[in-house]
Amino acid sequence: MSKKIKLGIVGYGNLGKGAIEAIKQTPDMELVAVFTRRDPKNLNINEPNVKTLQIQEASDYKNEIDVMILCGGSATDLPEQTPYFASMFNTVDSYDTHAKIPEFYESVNEAATKNNTTAIISVGWDPGLFSINRVLADAILPNGENYTFWGKGLSQGHSDAVRRVEGVKNGVQYTIPSESAVDKVRSGENPELTTADKHSRVCYIVAEEGADKAKIEKEIKTMPNYFADYDTEVHFITEEELKRDHSKAPHGGFVIRGGNTGAGNKQIYEFSLKLDSNPEFTASVLVAYARAAYRLNQEKQYGAKSVFDVAPGHISPRTREELRRDYL
Repeated sequence: MSKKIKLGIVGYGNLGKGAIEAIKQTPDMELVAVFTRRDPKNLNINEPNVKTLQIQEASDYKNEIDVMILCGGSATDLPEQTPYFASMFNTVDSYDTHAKIPEFYESVNEAATKNNTTAIISVGWDPGLFSINRVLADAILPNGENYTFWGKGLSQGHSDAVRRVEGVKNGVQYTIPSESAVDKVRSGENPELTTADKHSRVCYIVAEEGADKAKIEKEIKTMPNYFADYDTEVHFITEEELKRDHSKAPHGGFVIRGGNTGAGNKQIYEFSLKLDSNPEFTASVLVAYARAAYRLNQEKQYGAKSVFDVAPGHISPRTREELRRDYL
């Protein structure tokens, strides 16, 4: 067997934990170390051959890790961490602030190109798999419209954003698609829908003792890129209620394109996901693309890449011959 791809993980939140589980299911990869800002002794990862280290020790492992999986949040972690780690390692991340992806790409590309590394950005299911399906549907049905619906589900990025609001002790955010809007799109109507027509957002917040709840609610509802354009509800609950009712992380959604071909024939292209665990699924996508980052780097394809630049064969553990025989 060819040598295993050696991986590192930066960050040990829900995504980092999911990445450990995903790596266990990939015989061609092995986890070398988990890097954290916390005290490594407190991680309890129960993986005997995996080191737990402070994040600043990562640079000592340049020659021992093939790809670093970056599991920080998009709000403040990844804009700093991805260019930093891409200057030393091949990387994959799940940066998901859609409006800022172009500038994020530029900063990562500069670091990776300068250092002959390969950094695949914005990997996951949206951005990621949904992005690929938007492009495919648009290319196949040029006379049509793309629609993306998320949920019902717990959003990692939006939950991370609400937890960073001053006075918030803990919290989660659910994205709820409008059933009537989904039905209109599936019927081939190609309706004009505003952001608010397609989804609503519901937040469950545990406030710090003595925190100004009205101020917290206002800050969440007016947050650009996350909540400002949506019908957003904010509910304050206890820590016990959060733990009891909101500890799972289900999610999913649809990419739907309604288009016409020939003499006005309606064609509907749909890709959907239904997920019991958003972070575990997202981490599974990251691990698959870590394989692609390693292979692209071996081919000297340096710099930042998006999922649009990666052929499906590069993320698969199977040989090209196997893929043609079994999956074509």
